[in-house]
Amino acid sequence: MSAQGNKIAERAVHKAIKSGAAMAEAYISNSKELEIEVRNNAVETMKLAEDRGMGIRVFRDGKTGFVFTTDLGDAAVDEAVRQALANAGLSEPDPHRLLPRPAPGYPAMDLYDPAIRAAAVEDKIDMARNMENEARTADKRVSIIESSTYQDGEAEVTLVNSHGLSLYYGGAYCGMYITLVAGEGEESQTGFAMKFGLRYADLDPAALGRQAAGRAVRMLGARPGVTQQAAVVLEPYVATGFLGLLAPALSAEAVQKGRSLLAGKVGQQVAAEQINIIDDGTLPGGIASAPFDGEGVPTSRTMLVKGGRLQGFLHNTYTAAKDGVLSTGNGVRGSFKGTPEVGTTNFLIEPGDKTAEQIISDISSGFYVTEVMGLHTANPISGDFSLGAGGLWIENGRPAYPVRGLAIAGNIMEMLGRVDAVGSDLQFFGGRGAPTIRVSRMSISGGGQA
Repeated sequence: MSAQGNKIAERAVHKAIKSGAAMAEAYISNSKELEIEVRNNAVETMKLAEDRGMGIRVFRDGKTGFVFTTDLGDAAVDEAVRQALANAGLSEPDPHRLLPRPAPGYPAMDLYDPAIRAAAVEDKIDMARNMENEARTADKRVSIIESSTYQDGEAEVTLVNSHGLSLYYGGAYCGMYITLVAGEGEESQTGFAMKFGLRYADLDPAALGRQAAGRAVRMLGARPGVTQQAAVVLEPYVATGFLGLLAPALSAEAVQKGRSLLAGKVGQQVAAEQINIIDDGTLPGGIASAPFDGEGVPTSRTMLVKGGRLQGFLHNTYTAAKDGVLSTGNGVRGSFKGTPEVGTTNFLIEPGDKTAEQIISDISSGFYVTEVMGLHTANPISGDFSLGAGGLWIENGRPAYPVRGLAIAGNIMEMLGRVDAVGSDLQFFGGRGAPTIRVSRMSISGGGQA
């Protein structure tokens, strides 16, 4: 597709300039996704989806127009260019809408594992079956497997603009996830496990099945907790959820629109000094890694919070032009159907040097949070949250018994300020990752009083 795609994209850009555009860009993506869901050893669903098309941006008199097309034939592309120029005529002029020029170099990356495509569909089905079977045999109390799923995909991106930019890359990913229920008597608890990455050989369905079973079984016999202030330990999955709540605040777009709780705080202490937050589009093995972003700027490793101090924000070309800085390579595009917005790539809290066991061992009485409910209800602009939570109660430095029906409340900035330990166990869940994190004290509400 690369040579052919390049020709189509170049033709679109040439046509736009000839038709009166001052600048133009063509972005072609071609993606395939396979999803196999197994239940009770049988294939429940198997989906293969393909998506291919081109997005065209044109700039004239400071105005921008955008159109996408799934038909890449000459007549359809010419019509799309005409439509994009017509759309530009209807938009407001904005001097900060620019296109990047070619960079001196782009990071070299290994994003395509041929083993993903080479593996037979039957082998992928067997992996999903294996994950389901391991979960069932791990503990007899595992009663229902809600889904045992294998997924993979590959994508090619071609990007050409009128400043002489002409770029291409191809990549692939694979992953598995499982959700299940364990029961005892009248009680049931849920568990899940997931792993996504760039290497087929790294998938371990048996380990994922056992992990999901363990997560459900450890919550059987959960008691209600009591209302109190206590130390709280967030499991990597939960810490990653909170990191997601912070993501919008670190976008220069949110700052410029007055929607970021971090606006005006560059150089200030916004978290405990153990906290380092990074966005890294060049991370080896990262599911969101790429040599360039959705507008052709090289990706980079951006230190956003270092030693608890805010270093800066994520930018695309537009927000960078507005602030008079350089783009960080975070012009993220969901597909050819949209324009580049500011977004995260591989977004993470840097791991520390303590194991989760060491972090828990210092606590005489506290709450190890393994799940939260309602994170989507948290306010990303104020940072306030009040969430249902479940997990294990810690006594004398060890998880003692499961608790659920609790609520934890607070503000994300206060919470980050109270972090007093960061684990070495960084785990990614898609494009975001975090290690185990300990917060010295939080408000916990339960059914009773301490």
